[in-house]
Amino acid sequence: MLLNYAPVMLDTLISSKTRLKLLFKFFLNSNTRGYLRGLESEFGESSNAIRQELNKLEGAGMLSSELQGNKKIFRANAAHPLYSAIQNILHKHIGLDRVIENVIERLGEVEKVYLAGKFAKGQDSQIIDLILIGNIDREYLVRLIGKAEKLIDRKIRYLIFSEAEFDDDTYQSLQPEPILLWTGENKIET
Repeated sequence: MLLNYAPVMLDTLISSKTRLKLLFKFFLNSNTRGYLRGLESEFGESSNAIRQELNKLEGAGMLSSELQGNKKIFRANAAHPLYSAIQNILHKHIGLDRVIENVIERLGEVEKVYLAGKFAKGQDSQIIDLILIGNIDREYLVRLIGKAEKLIDRKIRYLIFSEAEFDDDTYQSLQPEPILLWTGENKIET
């Protein structure tokens, strides 16, 4: 099955582990910001390796930056022609396309789905954290998630809220800020 080769294939295509971490950091969540020393602490890598990759990505127009005091703050350039394609590749690497296809679209009354946890911070993980909003059959969800976990070789954790329960206060209390992944009205591109 091709899906089992996706993580290896991405590592093969992008041989720099630091670059891969930066792509996850900035392209999974377009609101993510970072600066050299913060990334050094987060990644546990040398500032020189991170600086080189940041400079390459900025030089290619994939990252933009601004000075805030003495810090150069980086973020993804959502206007770059490859921005959506890179996000799509990362979503496929994680298995989000399979989760949507095999779980969310089959549940029926799902209003919104958010990506939370480490992925919302832009970090790769073996656990996908989802927040589901709607009237959801929990027993059916458990069966579908079990099947999806086998397909993507990752664990899926979830929280379920009704529309009434998931208000602005609930959303704002979640850290890191979750990423809207899917809505019942409009499928978010993965």
